[in-house]
Amino acid sequence: MDAGTVYAPASSAQDGDHGVLPIFDVQRVQLRFDISADFVAAAVANNVLVLALSSGRLLRFDLDNAEDIDDIDLPKKPAEIGVIQKLFLDPSASHLIITTAQGENYYLHTQSRQPKALSRLRGVRIQCVAWNPSQPTASTREILVGASDGNVYETYIEPSNEFYRREEKYVKNVYHSTDGAIVGLWIDAGGIRPDLRRVLVTTPNKLLHFSGRSGRAGNDNSGSIYTKLFDTEAPTIHDHSKGSDAGYSTLAISPESLDAAPGGEPDFNRAFAALCGQGIFTGTLANPSSSDAGKTTFAEAKLLTKNRVLPQTRRNSNSATVSSIALTHHHVLSLVDGRVTAVNRLDESVVYDQTVLEPNQTGLGLYVDQKKNTYWLFTQREIFEIVVTDENRHIWKILLADGKFDLASKYASTAAQKDAVASASGDHLVDRGNFAEAAAVYGRSSKAFEEVALTLIDKGEQDALRKYLLVKLSNLKRNATMQRILVASWLVELFMAKLNSLDDTITANTGEVAEATTVAKVKDDLPAIRREFQEFVTKYKSDLDRKTVYELVSSHGREEELLYFADTINDYGYVLAYWVQRERWQEAMAVLKKQTTAEMFYQYSSVLMEHAPVELTEVMMRQGGLEAKKLVPTLLNYSKTVDVPLNQNQAVRYLQFCINQHHSTEPEVHNTLVSIYASHPSSDESALLSYLQTQSSNHEQNYDADFALRLCITHKRVQSCVHIYTTMSQFASAVDMALKYDQVELAAQVADRSENDSALRKKLWLKVAKKVIGQNKGIKSAMDFLKRCELLRIEDLIPFFPDFIVIDDFKEEICEALEQYSRQIDDLRREMDESADTAQHIRDDIKALDQRYAIVEPGERCWICRLPLLARQFFVFPCQHAFHADCLTKTVMSMAGAGKGRRVKELQAEIGRGVVAGRKKERLIKELDSLVAGAW
Repeated sequence: MDAGTVYAPASSAQDGDHGVLPIFDVQRVQLRFDISADFVAAAVANNVLVLALSSGRLLRFDLDNAEDIDDIDLPKKPAEIGVIQKLFLDPSASHLIITTAQGENYYLHTQSRQPKALSRLRGVRIQCVAWNPSQPTASTREILVGASDGNVYETYIEPSNEFYRREEKYVKNVYHSTDGAIVGLWIDAGGIRPDLRRVLVTTPNKLLHFSGRSGRAGNDNSGSIYTKLFDTEAPTIHDHSKGSDAGYSTLAISPESLDAAPGGEPDFNRAFAALCGQGIFTGTLANPSSSDAGKTTFAEAKLLTKNRVLPQTRRNSNSATVSSIALTHHHVLSLVDGRVTAVNRLDESVVYDQTVLEPNQTGLGLYVDQKKNTYWLFTQREIFEIVVTDENRHIWKILLADGKFDLASKYASTAAQKDAVASASGDHLVDRGNFAEAAAVYGRSSKAFEEVALTLIDKGEQDALRKYLLVKLSNLKRNATMQRILVASWLVELFMAKLNSLDDTITANTGEVAEATTVAKVKDDLPAIRREFQEFVTKYKSDLDRKTVYELVSSHGREEELLYFADTINDYGYVLAYWVQRERWQEAMAVLKKQTTAEMFYQYSSVLMEHAPVELTEVMMRQGGLEAKKLVPTLLNYSKTVDVPLNQNQAVRYLQFCINQHHSTEPEVHNTLVSIYASHPSSDESALLSYLQTQSSNHEQNYDADFALRLCITHKRVQSCVHIYTTMSQFASAVDMALKYDQVELAAQVADRSENDSALRKKLWLKVAKKVIGQNKGIKSAMDFLKRCELLRIEDLIPFFPDFIVIDDFKEEICEALEQYSRQIDDLRREMDESADTAQHIRDDIKALDQRYAIVEPGERCWICRLPLLARQFFVFPCQHAFHADCLTKTVMSMAGAGKGRRVKELQAEIGRGVVAGRKKERLIKELDSLVAGAW
């Protein structure tokens, strides 16, 4: 069959204003294919539609994409097996069961086009099917089949390609009703208990609710899992046959929730409706895990009488009957003599009543796509879609009027609806005295803030007021800055009052036996309220005015809360100041250890250095961003007040760390260290001297030498003074400083350091000699000491000796000096004789110069131009090199300096002009020759 598009979809009823469009609207679907027979049965699931024709054919197509139609024939003609009576399609549209008028049953899988006979179910007139709640697709798994003979069968259908293999793995009769045919079945699972099952069984006069644990597959040869449930569990029964004649009965279940996730938890808010002679018995399915799920389900259900379901014009007609029902999420759809009605299950109001079918049309019934939440009406020739638009629009009002505030809030969609629900719910809770719950609800409503607050205050419900303000604050807009600050500040006051009240209760009741329970409860409440306050501060710290909170909390004397707030808003300066004012140094250091802001250290280092120097120094040494020069006042003040050895002085420790680890070259740092070293009351200056020597060995001088020298002089640091003088090359001052404090050995060492300048060294040693001789420690020892300098002579030392000294005391030195002088005289005489001989030899050589000559061969050439030498004036040297005078002049001028070259040119010019003559000319020529041929 070339079907093209199977049908034209109903126009979308969800466009436009839902407040104007009706909730229900029945629209005829325009079929776009020709059929040669009437529809006798239909089924729809998961957007798949299956139609059975009176000719025995099946049409199967997808409602979303109907380009292809499966045209399927049964294995036998209708004349042999009867006309198809019912189709049963599982919610996933994977499995289809077909039953005929003669009890022949067939199975068709979604991947197949060839129905298979269910031989084990032959002769069973199937009235209803309860599909497996797990909705498998490869096989049906365990399902229940209700028959017209009152039996309920369990079967397991698994499609097979083998010709001789039956589709049913087993068929087991698990229940039999004496009340007539089984007209409705439903199964759902128990959520967290996978073996828990609920089964609804509907007969013409009864609705039975089974709930309990099912068996396991394989317990008997049949593999049945429902045998145990039906054998061991007593059903809850609702008998709806009283006072009415039995008529057409059926069971309807509302579709799956649109929010239900595939494979998620079961939806226990689904509704049921059982059509009976009295009307429609409908309610909500309770959670099957409850022990009294059946009783709860039936107790909360209600009966919609025929007068409520039937159209207004037919309510008094005895012939009017409901031929089919279907459930939406909140309404019962009924087909009554060609009219479609919709009744709200909650308030029983009729929301839709419209004639749909012509008088001569026969309706097959109402159908629901449980997966896609679509609703259909089929006749023998037409298809109608019942379009549902915003079905929940009025549900919140109904629930609110019924006092079901939680459910009303769930279905309230707009802000105004939610607000109305919250206000009404809050009023109801206040009337019942549930102020805490009312506060939470009021906080989400727009009820006047002043009204709610005054109500709670008048009732003395401070806890409820606190809860209300918290909820209100969470719902206030971010741009409502002032309102948020005011509410948050009020909350701080309430928290403090509550904490003080709890403390007062504990204090007042401590020791009283009668109040032991109260005290225990209050002691449990106190940490809980404190945690609640901390959570509030952490969450809403941006809405809290710092100054206001400090004043409020301080006025209540809540130290812990005050510090927690300051710590939360990172106001560490406040926390530090707080601990410092109370002289809680360890707490102050605990706060400072967490800081990285340099200004915090500069501000509090002075007082903390005085009371916790070791801890502060360790913290400062771990900080990388501190400028040591800004800490100089703190370090100097600490050093002035503390009386500890230098190796325990924390200022010295920190300055050494800056110099040795951070390689600081700032003069302020080095000068501070020198000042502390120099001014220390200890007479030991080894630390200062070691520092100065280290600077010198590293060829550095990061300290101010003049400043250090003044300090060392003031505090009599002699060795350090001497070292500084020495580094400044002021050796005389260094020796004077050492001798001033009788440190002769140190003076001698300084004097020896000027060994490159003998005169200076001798001068310095004379100062040392004067000091040594003046100490009157004995001439012998003085002379032995002065022998260290070889420059000193006895005659240099004699002026330093006393006037009445006995010469015998240094006779040996004098004799030794005289012998040395004698040897020096002999050496000088010998040198004079050698000089006289040398002078005589020089005079003899000068005389011999006049007789010296050189022989020039006839072919001799100039060593520069290589032309014959005798061609013009030339020079001959003792080494036998010969040059033309002009060649040698040019060469000399090119190699000589500018001054000499210029002088040669001047002499040549003056001689060449011929102006001079006589001795003057000879003198000029001699000068020119000496410049050209002389050694240079």
